[in-house]
Amino acid sequence: MKKTHPAFVIFLFFLGWVFMYADRNILSPVMGSIGEVWHLNKTQLGLMSTVFFAAYAFMQIPTGFLADKYGRVKVLVIGYLLFGAATMLSGMAPSFAVFLVVRALTGLGEGTYYGSQYGISSTITPKKYRGLVAAIINSGMAFGISLGFISSSYFSYTLHKGWQFPFYVFAIPTIIIAVLIAIFVRDDSHKQKQSEVIKEKVEMKTLFTKNHIFVYILIFCSLYGFFGMLTWLPYYLQTTRGVAASQTGVISSLVPWASIPGAILFGYLSDKVKNKKPIIIGLALAGALCQFSIPYTQNYSFLLVGLALYGLLGKLALDPVLIAYMADITPASMYSRVYGFFNFSGMLSSIFAPYITGYFADRTGSLEFGFYLSGGLLIVGALLFMFTDGTGVAAGFQSKRKAIIVGKKEETV
Repeated sequence: MKKTHPAFVIFLFFLGWVFMYADRNILSPVMGSIGEVWHLNKTQLGLMSTVFFAAYAFMQIPTGFLADKYGRVKVLVIGYLLFGAATMLSGMAPSFAVFLVVRALTGLGEGTYYGSQYGISSTITPKKYRGLVAAIINSGMAFGISLGFISSSYFSYTLHKGWQFPFYVFAIPTIIIAVLIAIFVRDDSHKQKQSEVIKEKVEMKTLFTKNHIFVYILIFCSLYGFFGMLTWLPYYLQTTRGVAASQTGVISSLVPWASIPGAILFGYLSDKVKNKKPIIIGLALAGALCQFSIPYTQNYSFLLVGLALYGLLGKLALDPVLIAYMADITPASMYSRVYGFFNFSGMLSSIFAPYITGYFADRTGSLEFGFYLSGGLLIVGALLFMFTDGTGVAAGFQSKRKAIIVGKKEETV
């Protein structure tokens, strides 16, 4: 079969994120309706997202090892098919307990995507374009968030189709994307012989240098606020700010739409500079300020500005810079594994954020504490990242790696 052009592979990966994030955000606008049907409190509503993210996080590390060993495309496609089937079953759930089980299965399926996808895309992308390409692929998240928010509100409240209908709508294109990736994407890096490629003898400790660990902490802090917001923002707008349920999807979409130019801009800038550290710290602190501003301001217009600025400068803008940074400090043969640990660290926060936000909302009667906690964590992550070493270019694995090139031993120091 003729090799697929990298641009088409990047487009498929973009679509992969579109439907991943659309599925996740179908739930947020209809949480109130689901809660009424099954008589749930806020803690239980948060649990619906927590079980999904727990399963998703659980898959990150084993997926990285399986993808690097058996094939990134194979692992990705199997998981994506499970994700599509579980999305359909989510709309069919007859009870809250069954819904939780099905959402956990959805998380297991989606959990094969991150490490496999970025392992492939980082391999096929020249170093000088990694930040930009990661931003383009990542922008699928923004489209997906907006698509999930708006379509869920539209189908459920404007067309009165019920909360189940959006799950049915998105299940079919999800399965189609899995089939297209299986047909058009190739990655045989796990099969290549030593005579064809450099085989780097690396150890697991390569993935746990000081630079790696501080990135893992920062992505945890960044995603805590992001997933807390995605889970609760439409509900917060409805119950605290008095926004009509049919409008919350559109307003919440300010975050992902604003993130597209921000992610591409900062991804491009990160490719042009040797030291990504100032960009990463600056974006983390800016995201924290935006998290603080959303509950603090009582002016509706300022609230909208805060949401737009969080999209422009927050998690979705920071992600492509961190992804490119991780590729710089990690051997190529371990990309799927390092992205597995990277995403696992971030997704650990998503297990806690929806539940903890709901818990404190039940105890305090307000969702605002969750925003302040998110901003505080981002400041902690930014401060710790200040202690990373050097410029981030190949730091952490420069010394004493051995390679074999076409049967000839070459010592690299």
